[in-house]
Amino acid sequence: MPDNRDIVITAEMLNGISEIDKFNSLWTAGPDRPSPDELKVMKRIATIESVGSSNRIEGNKMTDEQIEELFSRIDKKSFTTRDEQEVAGYSDLLTIIFDNYKDIPLTENYIKQLHKTLLAYSDKDERHRGEYKKDSNRVAAFDANGNEIGSIFETATPFDTPKLMEEIIKWTNNTLGDRYFHPIITIGVFIVHFLSIHPFSDGNGRMSRALTVMLMLQNGYDYMPYASMESIIEASKDAYYRALRGTQKTIWTDKVNYEPWLTFFVSSLVKQKRHLEDKIKKLKQSGTDKLSATPMMILGLFADKSEMTMAEITAATNKNPETVRKAVQSLVAKGHLKKQGATKGVFYILNK
Repeated sequence: MPDNRDIVITAEMLNGISEIDKFNSLWTAGPDRPSPDELKVMKRIATIESVGSSNRIEGNKMTDEQIEELFSRIDKKSFTTRDEQEVAGYSDLLTIIFDNYKDIPLTENYIKQLHKTLLAYSDKDERHRGEYKKDSNRVAAFDANGNEIGSIFETATPFDTPKLMEEIIKWTNNTLGDRYFHPIITIGVFIVHFLSIHPFSDGNGRMSRALTVMLMLQNGYDYMPYASMESIIEASKDAYYRALRGTQKTIWTDKVNYEPWLTFFVSSLVKQKRHLEDKIKKLKQSGTDKLSATPMMILGLFADKSEMTMAEITAATNKNPETVRKAVQSLVAKGHLKKQGATKGVFYILNK
């Protein structure tokens, strides 16, 4: 269990948390909050980015474009590669968290259930999904091609794992309850202990990022689904491993140095927040807020579809074909949609 005396909060962390909290209050009640249709589109894009980044950190090779294509047929539950199985599992995991985070307590049982969802389609993980590890494991780093380039650190033994998980979950729930530390600090401490324990045979990194999103949502940071935290970590993967190693090498000692990890954790959340601010700014600059009802309705359709033809858009909106044609042309001209294909094969996709 963490010793609260070891958790030193620097001025840099405090400034970052203050910036995040200020944005969060404006997100909740500010005048620039995007419209419901805009939010649907932003959530879809961010989800694709999150699924792609979280899996690529662990060596998956699928691009965001390939993941978007997979999303268009994901309900068929037919996946030809392990990469696709991992992507589908993380997508389901995020969906469960986004839809049900208020009803998911932080307990060992629920963490195991979420892990079972993460690996639901992974054939090779069938025996250990939803169960703590039975063999020793370690944290490895991967290069851009998905090749392992080395071990980052050793983890808790299978024998110690249940007790350590019980302790860190108890500490986290108590500390979030009494607000001894700011919730972001508490979440950061939980995550570095979770990664150091590495309770499962596979999927620990992806679980840690999904649990970060869940705990942030549970503590009032409702903007989390609309900008990918995972993509921020992917973009600074070397710093991620350095920070993790910087704290983990002392985590089993009498005095833990949390500063490397917490500094990285808070700064990553600040970058995520700024990325979302940039998205909102671009929406306003491009004139989305001036779109009329029909274009906004059409844009909202792409929250659930990767691509649509003019006929499909017309059928979905149940509006006059000429009205739809003009609205789609307007969305293309303003840069919200892209026209793909030629002649009878024309279809439209979101312009990210």
